[in-house]
Amino acid sequence: MNDDGSTTAAAAPVALAGCPKRMVFGPCGGVRHDGACELDATIPCPWADDLDPARVPPWPGPAVGVRAATTPAGLLLRSREAPVVLTDLSVPSFDLAALRTAAQIVAPVSDAVLSGDIHHQPTFPPTFVAAELLSVGAHPWMTLTCRDRNRVVLEQELAGLAALGVEGVLCVTGDIRGPDVRPGVTQVFDLDATRLVHLAATSGLAATVAITPSAPPREARRRVLVEKQRAGASLAVSNHVAAPGELDDFLRDARAHGADLPVLGAVAVFTDEPAAESLLAFPGLAMDPVRVAAVLDSPDPVAAGIDAAVEEAEALLAVPGVVGVNLSGRASSAGHVEAAEVQAEIARRIRKVTR
Repeated sequence: MNDDGSTTAAAAPVALAGCPKRMVFGPCGGVRHDGACELDATIPCPWADDLDPARVPPWPGPAVGVRAATTPAGLLLRSREAPVVLTDLSVPSFDLAALRTAAQIVAPVSDAVLSGDIHHQPTFPPTFVAAELLSVGAHPWMTLTCRDRNRVVLEQELAGLAALGVEGVLCVTGDIRGPDVRPGVTQVFDLDATRLVHLAATSGLAATVAITPSAPPREARRRVLVEKQRAGASLAVSNHVAAPGELDDFLRDARAHGADLPVLGAVAVFTDEPAAESLLAFPGLAMDPVRVAAVLDSPDPVAAGIDAAVEEAEALLAVPGVVGVNLSGRASSAGHVEAAEVQAEIARRIRKVTR
């Protein structure tokens, strides 16, 4: 903390040449399976193309490491007693009534609700959303991206979230805005996820990071997680994997390099084709095609989707180091109420099995 009350990220090496996001501590989670850049599929990601695992940029300090869980009845403390459930909010843009309604459906059966910052769906500022979620009894876990906010605005959001008593923030570099959202809009990328983690941790929040076991460069990503933990990460949320063994292999190797923070495994929640396609459209993740087909081809895709999600959750919770799950995905294209009801049923069944 500086004398004027602001926080300052540690000095760091310059951004890697050729990275459109100007990342210092890359790669981002959006590297395509063939190693192409998320922003432009015709060019290789410079991190995936050039990054030797032994040359992952080290966090220059000060090191923070995993912070103690201090929020009473918070997600981190609960995760020490039983598996926790972090549920995505899936609501239309700038729809306050939908936000409140969905939160009231999923909050009673979730340890926290994750408010996203989706590249093609701009919505209310994170601090405002957090206040609304608290007002309806939800435990908010907010996503902050570096796409639209410079360092100063990120510091403002973090200070506001801390003042509200929010426990944690998912810190991601962020996907680019699609041309259909705001043609010609400036992409900021003043910071990247690792430097944002440090700002969040030094603001008193539980800094959370995303891990993408399926995206290249796979070996380097294990070491990147170590540096994110040194920067202040207290929790990691995995992106989707085709099989739990893929996450298990990733975490075993990460632990061998020194990462020991708790992890939430991503459960794919979908009950129709549009909901499944919305997940598959994101670069960097993987889903089991057999599982997807089984749900979509079922006579009752809603029941099949719920069953598949609970089954995947149980398998992920068997992976050492996984302390909970993130119910991730649109769940249903029928509407935000239907989506929230699907998520709530999955959360209830997970809790019934694990508590």
